[in-house]
Amino acid sequence: MSGVPTFRILHCLRAPVGGLFRHVRDLAREQARRGHAVGILCDTEGDALTEGRLAELAPDLVLGISRIPMPRDVGFADMTAVATTRDLARAFRADILHGHGAKGGAYARMAARSLRRRGIRAAAFYTPHGGSLHFSPSTPKGRIFMAAERWLARATEGLIFESRYAARAYVAGAGDPGCPTRVVHNGISPDELEPVHAVPDASDFVFVGELRHLKGVDLLLAAAEDIGRSRPCRVTIVGAGPDGAALEELARAKGLEASVTFAGAMPAREAFRLGRVLVMPSRAESLPYVALEAAGAGLPLIATDVGGVSEIVAGTDTRLVPPDNAAALADAMREVLDHPDAAKARARRLHAAIASRFSVSAMTDGVVAFYVSAAEARSVAVSADRAAA
Repeated sequence: MSGVPTFRILHCLRAPVGGLFRHVRDLAREQARRGHAVGILCDTEGDALTEGRLAELAPDLVLGISRIPMPRDVGFADMTAVATTRDLARAFRADILHGHGAKGGAYARMAARSLRRRGIRAAAFYTPHGGSLHFSPSTPKGRIFMAAERWLARATEGLIFESRYAARAYVAGAGDPGCPTRVVHNGISPDELEPVHAVPDASDFVFVGELRHLKGVDLLLAAAEDIGRSRPCRVTIVGAGPDGAALEELARAKGLEASVTFAGAMPAREAFRLGRVLVMPSRAESLPYVALEAAGAGLPLIATDVGGVSEIVAGTDTRLVPPDNAAALADAMREVLDHPDAAKARARRLHAAIASRFSVSAMTDGVVAFYVSAAEARSVAVSADRAAA
């Protein structure tokens, strides 16, 4: 993008795992490639796979990778983390603090507000990535999160949503943020559009993701049990997470030890080789990378109709499954087993749609252009307010 100024950008996130981290990695690397000075601030936690990815990314980042303790729950330790975020941003002379997820978004915006009080101009942007949007505003916890979102919106130059669903969910829960907003879809790289070929003994189905209730692995196990009563059905589950042990115990309780394999965490494209169809039985999502990656790799996709998944398959004949419905999931899995050629044809059409609409380059174009327009709009508004005063 010619004529775009270069920025000093600090991306803030809590746990460097999952699709949120994938988004930050891709965005930071592409911004750095375009001449921006970029850094990442994240929690100290991380498995071996995460540490390897951070080490691989580090040489691209002029502002480096900073690690500080970021508690999952809200507490007094957050104030120390906000102060550290502010001090790092000041030391880096950051123009932009871009927070990702509820915790990263809070740190970035509170730090930027603190800097502005000290006469240091830093623009704050926020991408929820689901986060607090997964909590119903009708619950006590949801009301707390939405109140926090409304309060933090006053310190925000711009809100970036990775799906139209997330934008609607934010407004429904927190109301009009009073700052510029934009939907910028996640994207994948050109090499991720190359086909992945299954290993000879690949399972019928593969799940790739974090092992927690939100991802619906228990529903997949129930569907596999249902199908297994009348025909063979092999499933490989790839990932790690807080519910991993409980899910393995559930599989044993259902007598699925011979047909379900827990393979641990590994890169997505490596995991795709272990199954012939990707199943994504999530109870909630925003715009999941695993669906984009699987479609790019040419795998047939069985996914629940949650979040922005319908935006991914829009204009194709890939059908979605009602969420939290193990029977419907089993029916969709049986249909693929009965008609594999039709599933492969749908996968080819979905691949073509993904290739034309979801790229890292387009994602970065959208985010950087929004930095420019939203920061300019907020500066004009601030100037007008001061003149009126």
